[in-house]
Amino acid sequence: MAGVAVGVVTSGLMIAQAWLLAHAVVGIFTTRQVAPYLATFGMLAGVFLGRALLAWLNQVLAHRAAAEVKSTLRREVLRARLARPTADQASSATLVHVVTDGLDALDGYFSKYLPQLALAAVVPAVVGAAILWADWESALIIAVTLPLIPVFMSLIGWTTQQAVARRFRVADRLANHFADLIEGLPTLQAFGRARAQARGVELGEEANRRETMRTLSVSFLSAFALELLANLSVAVVAVTVGFRLVGGHVGFETALFVLVLAPEAFLPVRQVGVHFHDSADGVAAADEAFAIIDAGAVAPTRPRLPAPDLASSTLRVREAGYTYPGSAEPALDPVSFEVTPGSIIALRARSGGGKTTLLRLLLGFEAPTTGEVSVDGVAVTDLDRGDWLRQIAFVPQNPGMVVGSIADNVRLGAPDASGDQVVEALTAVAADFDPYRSVGDDGEGLSAGERRRVALARALVRVRHGHARLLVLDEPTAGLDADTEATVISAVAASGAAVVLVSHREAVIALADRVVELAPAVVPGLAATEGVR
Repeated sequence: MAGVAVGVVTSGLMIAQAWLLAHAVVGIFTTRQVAPYLATFGMLAGVFLGRALLAWLNQVLAHRAAAEVKSTLRREVLRARLARPTADQASSATLVHVVTDGLDALDGYFSKYLPQLALAAVVPAVVGAAILWADWESALIIAVTLPLIPVFMSLIGWTTQQAVARRFRVADRLANHFADLIEGLPTLQAFGRARAQARGVELGEEANRRETMRTLSVSFLSAFALELLANLSVAVVAVTVGFRLVGGHVGFETALFVLVLAPEAFLPVRQVGVHFHDSADGVAAADEAFAIIDAGAVAPTRPRLPAPDLASSTLRVREAGYTYPGSAEPALDPVSFEVTPGSIIALRARSGGGKTTLLRLLLGFEAPTTGEVSVDGVAVTDLDRGDWLRQIAFVPQNPGMVVGSIADNVRLGAPDASGDQVVEALTAVAADFDPYRSVGDDGEGLSAGERRRVALARALVRVRHGHARLLVLDEPTAGLDADTEATVISAVAASGAAVVLVSHREAVIALADRVVELAPAVVPGLAATEGVR
């Protein structure tokens, strides 16, 4: 709305500028005196200043809108990712590409394309009406030729969109390849294959360069085509006005007014085509952002309810099964068990049996496709997400770490935990290292076993001081020696919380009150078994 308002005022100033110029030039040539038109020059200066201020205002509005929209989209993308962190969504590399460089390209859309679109919707109509009032024949020529620009712009725009979408996919593939390469670099280095990957990166860079140059060539050629069409249209108006002026069929002042104003009728529409290319990258990234947002959107069937206190409630799994969208086979066959306060449930299955999927259902990240996971008769997915997760301490197979100290990472479970409480939790899981030792990005500086013990200490702190009532552990003792494993088992058993753990270690299984055997993935020729022991 602000852009349209600015466009209306701008078009009015354009008309005033054309009339003042025509009036002053014709008057000076007719009277051969400049002095009577000094006031006209002053008004022209005011018009120029007004147009400059409006251009500045348009840019301010555009950049504010761009900042607001980019911020909103980034928040929505992250909110969607957090709503379904385990769903099959875009990779981390794609996510980083979209929310950084990708959405930054929306500046071109809002600072150039969108304001110009508002001007193109208003200025030609207002300027055309002024020319129609002055000379209907010139207005007729403009009315016939002006629509050709949007037609050609649309045809060119389809080609540009395809080229930009192709370039975005190539850049995204390069980002994912590079992220995978960095993540796997230690393994590649260990097997002497790190240098061999340079060729793959070079091929990805070359594909990105090729698609970028192809997009630029389409952009330059389309801009040339639109400029040529607009200039030819203005030339037709100029030639006809010139012949009619020579023949005495139009006055000098009217002819000059039309000639000054005619290019202004074509310019906004022509600039839309030019600035369309500035917006294409941002629109491609926005489309990807919308896809991520839509993939993470989970609309509850009922209003979210407060989560019951797990200290006195039972978590029930009743014939819960799950099949991933687009898959023909279930990832988790129906299973039933109960988690009562203080009980320990062990989940055991062969690879592909659905252990990780079941943990996702327990955490409320996915809703079962058959059966239910509920607390006091209320489905977990219908509970308030924050209330539910505040009662859970989760240790995944690959625990997340933040840059800081070991104590900082432990305090993620309970930010108010004191130094003594942090040391107590670390000691409980046989983590006898300095709590103020530095930790790098993604746990750099810690071995796999140390990371797991830090995560276990974080979970224990969350139970003891963060009011968590349920411990969910995925292979909690993998990579630990027998003595450390025994210490960890004792700490988990003494936590007082209900425990659901996934493990194949016999010492851990022996800790459980109940062991749930999950059916393995269906493999032709093999029998699938399921039971509760």
